[in-house]
Amino acid sequence: MTASNPQENRQNANNQSIIPRDTFNITLAAVVGQVGCITPVILLGALFAGLWLDQYLESKPFFTVLFIVGSGPISVYVLYRIVKSATSQLKTTNHPAKKTSEEEANRE
Repeated sequence: MTASNPQENRQNANNQSIIPRDTFNITLAAVVGQVGCITPVILLGALFAGLWLDQYLESKPFFTVLFIVGSGPISVYVLYRIVKSATSQLKTTNHPAKKTSEEEANRE
C-alpha cells in the first residue's frame, strides 16, 4: 500500500486527476508575469502617445487624459484574453481520464 503524494496531483470527487501541481504553478507564474508586464506597457504607451499627440497638436491635456482613461478597458480586455488562454491550455492538456472514458464508450 502506497500513500499518494498530495503534491503530485490534485484530485476531484471521482478520483480523477485534474491538473498536475507543476503545470498549474508554471501556468500561474506565466499569467502573473504577463499581467505584471503588459499592464504597465499599455499604460506607458498610452501616456507617451498622449503626450506626443498633445505636444504635436498643441492641445495640452486632452489626448493624454483620453488615452490614459482609454487604456483601462484595453488593459482589462488584454488581461481577460491572457487568462482565458491560460485556462484553456490547462483544460486541454490534462484530461487523460476523460479521454479514457470516451475511448471505452467508442469501443462498445
